[in-house]
Amino acid sequence: VQLQASGGGLVQAGGSLRLSCAASGFTFDRYAIAWFRQAPGKEREGVSCISSDDGDTYYGDSVKGRFTVSNDNAKNTVHLQMNNLKPEDTAVYYCAAEELVRCARSSWNVRSRFASWGQGTLVTVSS
Repeated sequence: VQLQASGGGLVQAGGSLRLSCAASGFTFDRYAIAWFRQAPGKEREGVSCISSDDGDTYYGDSVKGRFTVSNDNAKNTVHLQMNNLKPEDTAVYYCAAEELVRCARSSWNVRSRFASWGQGTLVTVSS
């Protein structure tokens, strides 16, 4: 599986960005795609996850109500709409995928659960 993340950039606090993760090479129709982010000097943390079969989603507490993840199955692309961005959202954002699994409440944000990773896209939010 190959993943290509895009859409990062510089935005002022309160602004919006939409990240995209283009996926290819899936063998199966059922998979989970998650977004993680890593700020300088911090651990990589889970942002959101979406299951390909029923569109079930999960979000980290810090982004709930501001970020929305969606799946364009026809294009094998997952989008992360980020609204009301804050300086603390500044990070490199990565998408990750794992086949034959769904996002689960207990494990959607566990990095080791995802075998395939994109290269990351930088989001910078200025105050």
